[in-house]
Amino acid sequence: MSAGAGAAGRVLVAGVGNIFLGDDGFGVETVRRLAARPLPADVEVVDFGVRGVHLAYQLLDGYRTLVLVDATARGGVPGTVYLIEAATPGSVEPESPVLDGHRMGPDAVLALLDTLSAGTGGAPPRRVLVVGCEPQSLEEGIGLSGPVDAAVGEAVEVVLQVLRDEAQDLATGPGRPAGDQARNDDAAAADRAAAVLAGDREERRTPACGKS
Repeated sequence: MSAGAGAAGRVLVAGVGNIFLGDDGFGVETVRRLAARPLPADVEVVDFGVRGVHLAYQLLDGYRTLVLVDATARGGVPGTVYLIEAATPGSVEPESPVLDGHRMGPDAVLALLDTLSAGTGGAPPRRVLVVGCEPQSLEEGIGLSGPVDAAVGEAVEVVLQVLRDEAQDLATGPGRPAGDQARNDDAAAADRAAAVLAGDREERRTPACGKS
């Protein structure tokens, strides 16, 4: 993303998890594959791994939307992909979050972000989503289980659809900056984002032609 881009439409897609605990590496693998896809200039894809504190501090740079990608145990069938509207920053109880250098879940990250925002005056994301996957095993070991590995492609498509929806919402939804110029800038940014994402989708639908 260009350094001069504003925060109004910025989206951070954060992969979190521990690759040494089996399916807990789901978020890391998903953002790795996502980063290989064409993405709008105002979308950042970052592998944070177990560095939840770093994630909370980066959010102080200003993002409209945060998409957390993480293994999420909800009692479903292993490999089930979830899209969850997480608690928005400011709605988490102001108790001190548990600072674990090896693992911080979404709630702990948001609680820490609330504390940092209050201390620095930084604005938290307007919206927080979690793209999760039901793990099969979180035992020590490198590599995803079969069901979770098979779900990574679906998770990538879920994130891309979220980005399309966010681009549309930026142009037409509530919360866009006031003023004709700001609205025009948002609409242009949304059009560019939609074109990039639509182009990626069309390219993947079109079979590759063999060379003679």
